[in-house]
Amino acid sequence: MAELLPPSADDADYQRLLEAGRVLFAQETKFFFGAQRLNQLEPATLPEVAFAGRSNVGKSSLINAITGRKMLARASSEPGRTKQLNFFNIGEKLVFVDMPGYGYAKASKDVKSDWQKMMFAFLRGRPTLLRVMLLLDARIELKQSDHNIMDLLDRAAVTFQIVLTKADQLSAAKLEKKQQEILEVIKSHTAAYPHIRVTSSQKNIGIEDLRADLVRLITD
Repeated sequence: MAELLPPSADDADYQRLLEAGRVLFAQETKFFFGAQRLNQLEPATLPEVAFAGRSNVGKSSLINAITGRKMLARASSEPGRTKQLNFFNIGEKLVFVDMPGYGYAKASKDVKSDWQKMMFAFLRGRPTLLRVMLLLDARIELKQSDHNIMDLLDRAAVTFQIVLTKADQLSAAKLEKKQQEILEVIKSHTAAYPHIRVTSSQKNIGIEDLRADLVRLITD
């Protein structure tokens, strides 16, 4: 069953994870590869975590906040059109995969179809992929494209974790309501991780906790 609260921040093991996350993301982080087609991919040698989300959800900002690099990931000047998978090496311990944004209203049907086919093929064929961080804008109701990507992740049998972005722009009551809404949704998804994260890249909310989640993935 989906749960709202992560492990207690007072727990000694969780404090260890927070410190390990700080150390990991203080290491050298760099972009090292981009692929527009799956046959361009290089063999994976490190565990990977992918970041997916609708166009303009704040994906680049979140990746930059986690890694502490302001210009590591850059938003496309044409949302919904970039089809490249971007790979970032985190201290020779972990790789971030920045997936193209989905759901852009002005993107053609062919672009949307190509995106889904490419992402499904990548997800199914990447044994080193530990988890997909699925970003949702806390201010916006779920769209059909969000439901579609959750269904795709279920079919691909890839665990995904919901990360709410731009949470600083909601009141506490509205944010609580949003979390409960999302928790109800993911109960029906077999690939959903039962904890969600609430973040704000601008206010640095939830970033340390997200780092702890990522460290747990590669140390457990």
